[in-house]
Amino acid sequence: MTAFTVTPLSSLWDIFLLFTIPVGGGIPAGVLMAQTRNVGWVDMVAVYLLSDILLAFLFEPLMKFFIWSCQHSKFLAHVRESFKKSTGKLVAGYGAAPGPFALVLIAFGVDPMTGRAAAQAAGHGFLAGWTIAIMGDMLFFGVVAVSTICLNNFLGDGTWTAIIIMVAMLGFPALIRRFKNQK
Repeated sequence: MTAFTVTPLSSLWDIFLLFTIPVGGGIPAGVLMAQTRNVGWVDMVAVYLLSDILLAFLFEPLMKFFIWSCQHSKFLAHVRESFKKSTGKLVAGYGAAPGPFALVLIAFGVDPMTGRAAAQAAGHGFLAGWTIAIMGDMLFFGVVAVSTICLNNFLGDGTWTAIIIMVAMLGFPALIRRFKNQK
């Protein structure tokens, strides 16, 4: 896989659709598809960045509508309070007022939507909040993409590579929390 290639848009569309699967679920398959189609790193990263930008423009109005709806519904206000408590627990490890670096780590460790919500709670607007969230998600993408390619080079089987990476993405955080809580 080279850094720069001239890739037809039709080859990138399927990869883009895989990258839009929430919580990173399409990253291993998208990376493997990009590798088999000889898509360069720069193009692949650009496609993933575009999927994050699309997410920002789709999620932001939903988040704003939810915030507005909470003012008019007791049930949604209760949901908001529950979300505030869970976000408070998440952010507690980063101090009372997490800075941009801590918010990037939240987006890296959870997902860009949670990172954006935490940035909103910390007072960051649309551009700064999504920049923070996307930075964390791009770091996550880099880790998963490199891991996927290395494991695929070792195994030589894209299906098992994608399965192992997905299990690791979903299983490692739960194991870390379990061991952390036992201390």
